[in-house]
Amino acid sequence: MSLVFHSPRSAEEAASLLAADPTARPLVGGTDLIVQMRSGSAVPSAIVDLKRIPGLAEIRPHNGGFAIGAATPCTALLKDPELCRAWPGVVEAANLIGSVQVRNRATMAGNLCNASPAADSVPALVAAGATCLVIGPDGEREVAARDIPTGPGKTSLKSGEFIAEIRLPPRPSGGADAYLRSIPRTEMDIAVVGAGVALQVDADGVCTAARIALGAVGPTVVLVEEAGAALVGTRFEDSALEDMVQKVRAACRPIDDKRGPAAYRTAMAGVLARRVVSIARERAGAEA
Repeated sequence: MSLVFHSPRSAEEAASLLAADPTARPLVGGTDLIVQMRSGSAVPSAIVDLKRIPGLAEIRPHNGGFAIGAATPCTALLKDPELCRAWPGVVEAANLIGSVQVRNRATMAGNLCNASPAADSVPALVAAGATCLVIGPDGEREVAARDIPTGPGKTSLKSGEFIAEIRLPPRPSGGADAYLRSIPRTEMDIAVVGAGVALQVDADGVCTAARIALGAVGPTVVLVEEAGAALVGTRFEDSALEDMVQKVRAACRPIDDKRGPAAYRTAMAGVLARRVVSIARERAGAEA
């Protein structure tokens, strides 16, 4: 079967091309898609390259926060000082994906749409409350990042739809985020467990808001609202942190595989959650 390559110059044209061919696949970085095509797990009849659409490979201000075009490489995030200052955890998570060479092509939008339970950038995006601008034949809609993956390799995107940009809210006063993962090797490996947090701390060191998201402990990223609530109103006392850890572990539904048993993943999720809370608290300026 021949493969057709399209290079549309507008989002509307891209949506039309994707809708016209059910097997067509959008291309931004291609670090997952090309591997899938070589292995035969993806056999598209057409590729729709989104990189030439204006605005899709840039970072811009949006409602006090940031809009990150779907074709923006992960390494490009490091070059935006305002983004790094506001959401260091998101930037760090995106720059744990693969090698530097991979990250020069890979994008957060692609990482999200690949829908791997172990994706690094997704827990950080979910903890940050990120949303996605989705464009399709019926126009635009804004979708929470946590609602894009619906299962391993599956998304909520409809026929002809694609993510045009990822939107991060303004960093709130006293706010900070962080992301950590556990891997068997020192780098270039898939997360056995990942944990992202975004929190707010007032001038007295009291936590006023917290969101904790976990990767690789369920079929999609798990936002543990109970764990975040366990920190609100506290000064991160040991009892509050232990309560948070127990709620994190209770929310885990991991599998056993060659990278780690379910029991280890569950235990490690609590360890990582405690560590990322400590990092985010320090970044927020709370007293140690």
